[in-house]
Amino acid sequence: MAAPADPDFRHATPPEIETLLAADPQLAERWAALTPLARNEWICWTISAKQEATRQKRRTRLVEEVVDGKKRPCCWPGCPHRRDSARKWVDA
Repeated sequence: MAAPADPDFRHATPPEIETLLAADPQLAERWAALTPLARNEWICWTISAKQEATRQKRRTRLVEEVVDGKKRPCCWPGCPHRRDSARKWVDA
């Protein structure tokens, strides 16, 4: 049986998202206004894609949706690294 997930788990902001934030002041402002948990959800959703093409699409969507005021990625069950109920997404 897997150990319980750490509810305080946070992903580090990957370089590709840091680059997006540095290039877009409005995105950086909206990103800073998100809660740490919301930022973690966006990071996990973006980096969890297996193919680079999908990761790129998610980065593009992240920029658009965060600038538009969206707090979390749509249809995402949450970071599987922090919730036992979502482990199926990472433990196959």
